[in-house]
Amino acid sequence: MSTQPATGPTATPSWTVGDVTVHRIDETLLPPATGAWLLPGATPDLVVAHDWLHPHFADDEGTLHIASHSFAFAIGSLRILVDTGIGNGKERANPAWHHLDTDYLQRLAAGFPPDSVDLVILTHLHADHVGWNTREVNGDWVPTFPNARYLTSRTEREFWAGYDMDEARRQMFHDSVFPLEQAGLLDLVDLPPDGALIAPGLRLLPTPGHTPGHLAVELTSQGETALITGDSIHHPVQLAHPAIGADVDIDPEQSEASRRELLDSLADTDTLVLGTHFAPPTAGRVITHQDAYRLQPIAAR
Repeated sequence: MSTQPATGPTATPSWTVGDVTVHRIDETLLPPATGAWLLPGATPDLVVAHDWLHPHFADDEGTLHIASHSFAFAIGSLRILVDTGIGNGKERANPAWHHLDTDYLQRLAAGFPPDSVDLVILTHLHADHVGWNTREVNGDWVPTFPNARYLTSRTEREFWAGYDMDEARRQMFHDSVFPLEQAGLLDLVDLPPDGALIAPGLRLLPTPGHTPGHLAVELTSQGETALITGDSIHHPVQLAHPAIGADVDIDPEQSEASRRELLDSLADTDTLVLGTHFAPPTAGRVITHQDAYRLQPIAAR
């Protein structure tokens, strides 16, 4: 695998996997308090003890660095986006996400104009992964990618259909999920244990626990492989401590089991791991380290 250079103030970091180039579309770095809220088990003392987390993934005081971004790439004639971040102008309970205003869409459009996107894969239906599904036009929330099919797991959608949502989650579905369904753009896929091949070189892998239908995305080309984590792994500290879960995991035990199984399959392979919330350099390989794992970063250019 190699990296591809990016230039200019809005340059898009990228990595190559065979003949496919995967671009990171940056939205925002999340506030320092995010880590302590999201991963309460990752205490400052625990984080500081792992030198390899510094300086990219945590600061010297043990504060985690966490980011929001998407990944975009083309396989054959398909132009694909994985997760759509927080979105602009949305009413959110989390102050860091409320009425966000970023240049995400301009960054994406530099290489992937919205009308050109064919497929949007949603690893799960949480507010920071579905926000740019839609954008506001004349007071209405309309699909940002009108020519795309939006795809998530059937288990995921059916779980939320039967869930007693609070007002904040209902609002998220109202502005970022229901408009897709009303437009007939949301497709649901059944994921067997070994995953589902949805296009040549593109497989969706079930990684339940964070949400019941959570999925990861595996990309293969010319004998090389990459995996986009979604929220099965929020932060590299979870490689060193797979038992650390997110405060918002629906099923913490299942989440840990999925994470351990995924890390076991990735360890000491050439698979490029792309973390959906990993701060730059974002990507790397999982290597065994002491009695667990660590991330060997691979910088984008």
